[in-house]
Amino acid sequence: MEFPENVKYTPDHEWIRVEGDKATVGISDFAQSELGDVVFVEVTTLGENVKQGGIFGSVEAVKTVSDLMMPVGGEVVETNPELDNAPELVNKDPYGEGWIIKISVNDVEELDSLMSAEEYKKIIGK
Repeated sequence: MEFPENVKYTPDHEWIRVEGDKATVGISDFAQSELGDVVFVEVTTLGENVKQGGIFGSVEAVKTVSDLMMPVGGEVVETNPELDNAPELVNKDPYGEGWIIKISVNDVEELDSLMSAEEYKKIIGK
């Protein structure tokens, strides 16, 4: 299981990687493994400002449907078009080709409330 150091994690199992004034968001390797085979990803908030902790979409797996929560507040500026035809990318490469959205971050200080890889590993028991 992967836990990249260059991302921050939420208790809801999303990750965020900040690059300049934009950030990429997805679900963690742990989350995708718990969900099982991802069959559909829906983002309902493109072009909207979503608060930290707000729902920006959902991921459907064979076992269940799970809400996707914003790690920090921001405007959803892009969705991953590859997931329309290949939602399994979330399983195969959760920190790379399986990213879900890109956002414009409203308040970078909210990043301070997120976890490092080491902190995240502790809360999931790894």
